[in-house]
Amino acid sequence: MNYWIIVASKDHLQRGMEGGFIQANHGKAAPLKRMQPDDWVLFYSPKLEYEKPEKYQHFTAIARIVDNHIYQHDMGNGFVPFRRNVRFLPARDVPIRPLIDVLTFIKDKTHWGAPFRFGTLQIPEMDFKLIAKGMLDDEQYQSLWDEQ
Repeated sequence: MNYWIIVASKDHLQRGMEGGFIQANHGKAAPLKRMQPDDWVLFYSPKLEYEKPEKYQHFTAIARIVDNHIYQHDMGNGFVPFRRNVRFLPARDVPIRPLIDVLTFIKDKTHWGAPFRFGTLQIPEMDFKLIAKGMLDDEQYQSLWDEQ
């Protein structure tokens, strides 16, 4: 089992949550192909809205990959991104700033945003658990590990 973060503005993430799918890196297939069924995905939203400058800097969703199916969807105007089906869990947004010093995937605490620049990254289980614990209630969090 692997743990991932996808970077997406909260407004773009909302579309996926409503449809039960994820997209990564502006619709590229490669990041989705690295993910496997039962992998967990966290979403980090640097902004609330893609086209606006306002910063948000929160973890905004948590989902589990449900199958091997990677497919394309025509969104119009020649944009046909790759998608993967997931099951989103009800979760609360968690600000990243209080976690920067304890997240191991952030090596340079001064330039903490650097790991997010590629849009998709794999993280250690301990970092996933730390973030997920803040996003989920205790019962939900415990059920993640009971399912395995």
